Amino acid sequence: VNSAGCGATLMEYGELMEQDNAYAAKARRFSELVTDVNEFVADIGVKAPQAALNVRVTYQDSCHLVHGQKVLNAPRQLLESVPGLELVEMETPDRCCGSAGIYSLSQREMSMSVLDDKMRDVAATEAPVIATANPGCMMQLEAGLRRHGLEGRVVHVIELLDEAYQAEDDSN
Repeated sequence: VNSAGCGATLMEYGELMEQDNAYAAKARRFSELVTDVNEFVADIGVKAPQAALNVRVTYQDSCHLVHGQKVLNAPRQLLESVPGLELVEMETPDRCCGSAGIYSLSQREMSMSVLDDKMRDVAATEAPVIATANPGCMMQLEAGLRRHGLEGRVVHVIELLDEAYQAEDDSN
């Protein structure tokens, strides 16, 4: 699954359906099969890209990935496999960006306060690229770039990996 929030929920299906005699076993089995795309790609041992991206990147831990799914190292492992990619950790990469599902809509003021703290953390890295593993975080961080007048872009970890493979193909 390439969305940390969706993956975390899919992993709970077994628990959510445990009272349903018709679906409990199927839901448990389904939940056991759910894997985040970062973990999947890291675990299957794909060949590291050969082309250098030469870019400075900071990584935002998605709350649903790091706290919900307990996936911490796989995204960093993938980023570090890209030649020329300099991974610069934020001071608090695992602190929420303020998206939190619909929280950014239902609690806008608090969400923006959390985002402002996060964007100060991002700015301190001087990285023009923010990578994360959840679409909600991506949208929130993009809003943060605009709100703070920062140059840069927000991407999914897998997008950066794809860019490295595309650069490799282009050079051949």
